[in-house]
Amino acid sequence: MKRFYTTLLALTLGNTAMASDIEEPSWTLVDTVETVELREYAPSIQAVTQLDHSGQTSAGFQRLAGFIFGGNETGEKIAMTAPVEESLEANQPLMAFTLPSEYELEDLPEPADDSVQIQTVPGRTMAAIRFSGWATDGKVKRNTQQLIATLKQHGIEAVGTPSLNQYNPPWTPPFLRRNEIMVEVQVQDAGA
Repeated sequence: MKRFYTTLLALTLGNTAMASDIEEPSWTLVDTVETVELREYAPSIQAVTQLDHSGQTSAGFQRLAGFIFGGNETGEKIAMTAPVEESLEANQPLMAFTLPSEYELEDLPEPADDSVQIQTVPGRTMAAIRFSGWATDGKVKRNTQQLIATLKQHGIEAVGTPSLNQYNPPWTPPFLRRNEIMVEVQVQDAGA
């Protein structure tokens, strides 16, 4: 239910762009292993904030949305992208928005809120498993377990913490919603 309120907040803040108009990070499909896609992502820039331990995501979403909707040193509005990424780290959960690819790090205004940080993300290989509907705690847990088990079964090493990635505006019907659990992986070189 808590993730439902996060998506409603996006609507409240006036994000009325159509889903097809929203930029997503650039990636190339490397391989498919059962229901898991292995993707090579290009470097990107993210706005990131730490979430509290209560599991409530709305405050983190508000901070990031505030930054892109003009809560920065210049008042510049920055386009919303997809997905909204939420790390599944128990000790220090994070939420992130990937910023539009037109920006270089030095071109971005400083966030007005000190709890929002801008960081570069290097190119990386990610494993992703997709599911539809609302991203309930049960669905997130089941899909995370399936992703990790599939990788382990195929000898692919997960590095880092899995994340929940939600792509749709809040008015999207559950059966059309796109959610993914992703984790960075170490891919062995074929010649190694």
